[in-house]
Amino acid sequence: MEERARAAAEASRAKSGDSDALQQNYVTPGLAGQQISTVDNSRTFAPNIACQKTASMLEVLVQPAGTGDLGKVTIARDTDLDGTVDSTANLPVPVSGICANGIVSCQPGTWNGCSFFRWDVDGGRALKLTSVDMPKLAGCYCLNNSCGTNLAWGNMASVLRDLGGGMIGALTTADPRYGVAEAVIDGPSIRYVGARSTACSANPDLPQTAYRANPATIASDAYAASTGNTVFQALKGSAIGSGTALAFSHCSIERRVTVLKPGAEDIISRTSGGYSTIQNGSSFDFLMGSPADNSLAGGSCTLIDFRMTLHVNDPDRIVGARLAQFFADDWAQVRIDGQFIGSGPSAWTSLGLPPGKCELKKTFYAYPNLDLRPYLTAGDHEIWLRVAVAEGGEGFAQVHVDVDNSCKTLEQVVDGCGAIASDPQCKLDSELVDGVQTWINGVVTGLRPLPQTRILGGPSCPTQLTRDFFLKDRTYRCAVDDIAKPDTSRGAYIIDHSTATMLADRTRQSDGSYATSTRAFSLPDRGSVAACEPVCKTRAAKANSEAAPDGVVGAKQNVPTGYDTFFHACTADNQCPAGPGEEVVSACGCLDDFPEAVVMMQTVRLAGADMVCTGSVQ
Repeated sequence: MEERARAAAEASRAKSGDSDALQQNYVTPGLAGQQISTVDNSRTFAPNIACQKTASMLEVLVQPAGTGDLGKVTIARDTDLDGTVDSTANLPVPVSGICANGIVSCQPGTWNGCSFFRWDVDGGRALKLTSVDMPKLAGCYCLNNSCGTNLAWGNMASVLRDLGGGMIGALTTADPRYGVAEAVIDGPSIRYVGARSTACSANPDLPQTAYRANPATIASDAYAASTGNTVFQALKGSAIGSGTALAFSHCSIERRVTVLKPGAEDIISRTSGGYSTIQNGSSFDFLMGSPADNSLAGGSCTLIDFRMTLHVNDPDRIVGARLAQFFADDWAQVRIDGQFIGSGPSAWTSLGLPPGKCELKKTFYAYPNLDLRPYLTAGDHEIWLRVAVAEGGEGFAQVHVDVDNSCKTLEQVVDGCGAIASDPQCKLDSELVDGVQTWINGVVTGLRPLPQTRILGGPSCPTQLTRDFFLKDRTYRCAVDDIAKPDTSRGAYIIDHSTATMLADRTRQSDGSYATSTRAFSLPDRGSVAACEPVCKTRAAKANSEAAPDGVVGAKQNVPTGYDTFFHACTADNQCPAGPGEEVVSACGCLDDFPEAVVMMQTVRLAGADMVCTGSVQ
């Protein structure tokens, strides 16, 4: 049995062991309608998987000139895939460089006066060249004498593949019904075997090819097709299809936004005492005392108190608060919540009489601009003005407050799905995010809503708010009652109790009890397996002819040559099958070039990163 298995594996590997064998034995004859043989070559058949097929969908013939440019490029096409060439054309310009999606045409033999062209397809689905800027081309390189000698003839196979690949890319992009099965190089020409395999229609705008431009529609179209298919619905509703009893739970995740615009008096207000409040927009002046001249009568020295209560609702919106000024005839002191904050005309900190002569026969004025915000926490605060008067006098204090009464938003995300989402028995079935279907029938649709901008607060306080989402409407399907699962306890017992030489078993008897047993056990010798597939590493010299908007790369280097690196699977006798012009760098063995690959990828990544210039040495 082992020998038969090895023979079958070798026969299969011979016909499909690598991409070349797979293409030669299956892909090319399958698309071209030719004979395909079975793995053991006992039978042959001709498949018909394409509506139309041809051995010469596109043929490109090049003729290098003495300047190294491709002086003449002839393009022959079988446009209707009937097996006959029906269109032939020559490029109107010489080819000095080749790109993945176009060509470069310069003054012959030089890289001067260059024009850049991209492969396109016109309304009649014929190839054409469109003039573009070089950044719209990719993978460009030079091939005329300005970059080296004999580059076109010396690298004819790769030149043909790159030139024809750009044409094929333009054709298949314009009409995705076409497929290319094989590229055959014959001297200075390349021929592509092609087929039309997706549909037997003359109209290229088909639902099947529409997914190329918008893959996200596959999920919704598949769901729509499944809902109308009776066989699918029958299988889905069967015990095997459902597997469990399901309950559907609906929930939402909502972003709730409240726009607040308080009145200035809602931030701070005078609730008692004082004699006036002057409001100017978002500013308050709270006045207290008796400022009229000699409006207070005293004796030898009389203490008179004035008290004003300020109520603070939102201390965070108080921008500034200060004791702007106070004056008295004769003495005055100011306290807030009983704490001393100022006095005049000189220091008076006690609650008793002033520390000097009471009658001063003049009015003093103080402008401390003392910051009161640390005192004005949420709640009620008492401003206390005490005046000492001999015979006649007056007293006054002013508290100035600036507030922020602008519009502000209070934002909260209310997650009503947290409990359901944390249940391991529940899976997301469908989701609508601001009206966009992101999940359907347990499958991601690939659609995502753009950030939403909403105007909130109404005409009195319009506020523009942009967020990734405002409402997620979800449905979860939750397993309620699992169907009976198979008993795997016997297998678990065998695995847990057996060894490499002994097999343990446990079986259930008719009376419900268990019987255990052991017996000798051994695995057949499986033979040895090689540690790896031997490979070798080679390199071949190449001219650095890559081109960029600033010119040819080799012209900017001290040594305008480099190397191409290749890896080959070694032959059965452990020999390296190096190609023409290649030298062996590493002989056959288990090569590990992962560190070198990481360094190369990091080099490419960092080369494309932004550079930051600083004013100091880093």
